This record gives sequence, structure tokens and C-alpha cells, in this order.
Amino acid sequence: MPTRSAESARKKTGPEPATTDPTKGAGDDPGTNCVVLRGRVTSAPTVRELPSGDTIVTFRLSVSRTRTAMTARSKASSDWVDCSAWTARTRRTVERWQVGASVEVHGALRRRFYRAAAGSTTRLEVEVLQARQAGGS
Repeated sequence: MPTRSAESARKKTGPEPATTDPTKGAGDDPGTNCVVLRGRVTSAPTVRELPSGDTIVTFRLSVSRTRTAMTARSKASSDWVDCSAWTARTRRTVERWQVGASVEVHGALRRRFYRAAAGSTTRLEVEVLQARQAGGS
């Protein structure tokens, strides 16, 4: 049992700060949204300014399929995933990537709503929180 001084110290410092590492505590919470992808860049990273004024970098990643009950009858050997980098650091990293580069991204799955020429639409994508070039490219 914690001593009174340990409890006081905890109250003064507050709770542990939130982490931006999406793999911290993965599996500890049934609500965890943690995505780790390793694959090849299949569309050149594109810098876009949103109507909100935010700047993002978007790209598409191709990831090899593993055989599962769902994919057993499929002839497809890979899946593609749309990704977006929102922070300055991740934007700078992914902006330098070339089509065909082997990369690894850590992030979270997000559904984004926006207006397009045909009206409101939605997109499911990975918000990239950490990114790095992987070996083998």
C-alpha cells in the first residue's frame, strides 16, 4: 500500500503525461487504436493544404497480404492503405519518400469526413504518427 507521502507526491505531479507512441500499452485497453504497417510506397507523397489551413502529406502504401480465412480464396497478394501525415516532423519524413521505397509507419486508423466535388464523402486512412524508411528498398 502506498505511503501518504507517495500519494501526496502523485497528486502534486498529476497523472502520467499522454504518450504519442501508438504502441505503448497496445493490448492493455480494448479501445486501443494502434496500426503498424510495413510495405512499399505506391503513390508519391503529396502535400495538400486543407480548407482549415492545416497542411498534410498523403501517400498510399501497399502491404503484402498474409493468408487468413478471409483472404484464402483471393488472388490478391497485397492491400493498399491510404496514409496521411499531419505533424511537421512526420510530414518532413514522408515527403522525402519515393515510389517503391520500403517503409514502416506507426499510427492510428481514422475516418475523415470532407467535402468533394460530388458532395460530402468519407475516407478511412491511417494517421501516421511515426515513420521511417525500412531496409530492403
